[in-house]
Amino acid sequence: MILYLVQHGVAESADRDASRPLTPDGREAVSRIAGALARARLPVEAIYHSGKLRAKQTAEIFGASLGPPGGVAQFAGLHPNDDPAIVQSRLQDLPSRTMLVGHLPHMARLASLLLLGEPDHELVVLRNAAVLGLHVADDSLWRVTWYLLPELVV
Repeated sequence: MILYLVQHGVAESADRDASRPLTPDGREAVSRIAGALARARLPVEAIYHSGKLRAKQTAEIFGASLGPPGGVAQFAGLHPNDDPAIVQSRLQDLPSRTMLVGHLPHMARLASLLLLGEPDHELVVLRNAAVLGLHVADDSLWRVTWYLLPELVV
């Protein structure tokens, strides 16, 4: 399985807009990354998000660029403080090339759980709109395959 973990793009502060949509800069960064991945023909079968507006908007931008056959949908267990073991236990039910769009601290905890077996030892510093590519081998060990930051894409 190949898993792409994404922290949503930069969102408005809750003081400014309680629904926390992406900022114009947040949309632009997500669009840049999504465009680069589309040009690279990154194969994604489905994109799942937490249901919060900022994650949904991020997932929809990736979906529009990558055109996953399984589409873009909400997925339980991706909220900021959800237990990452919930998602880990459901990975076998997902397509073999899946993108998950969520929030901190959950996405960092999920990456640590998969890579180290321990969610509370932050291994990867996830950033807004960045994509972390993970792969699980036949030995059942997860490995980082790549990490793309918005500022690396023009």
